[in-house]
Amino acid sequence: MELAQTNLAWMRYPLEDPRMAPMRDEIDRINRIGDDSPGFVWRFQTEAGDATGVRVLDDPRVLFNLSIWRSVADLQRYVYQTEHVDFLRRRREWFLPPPKAPLAMWWIADGERPTITDAMARFERLWRDGPTPDAFTLKVAYGPDRSLLR
Repeated sequence: MELAQTNLAWMRYPLEDPRMAPMRDEIDRINRIGDDSPGFVWRFQTEAGDATGVRVLDDPRVLFNLSIWRSVADLQRYVYQTEHVDFLRRRREWFLPPPKAPLAMWWIADGERPTITDAMARFERLWRDGPTPDAFTLKVAYGPDRSLLR
């Protein structure tokens, strides 16, 4: 089993706005750090090489991300123990507080590649039911055997 994770971010300004430049200009580098991180399997990207052009929730200011990892621990190491954490520390400069849970995770069969539709369905489930083995968060995570990790 592999871990699918999707996250959304509600931008304060359009991506092209100069105030977004410090974040926008680092997307490729931060994605490369993720791609090279232990436990990374795959990330959704368009022909442009990222997912910044994907539109979800009928809102042009929502950024979408979808990736696959070997484990929750591998994802956490990337998020909190690489330069990605610098983005987290500065997120209030670029993003609004999320109106709903901004991250959803679920377990998939090895080799499966979820779609945008799959990811948004997991968000809907998480927003409706809260964390369950079918859609969970880093704070309330489940293992591939559906047991509560924390």
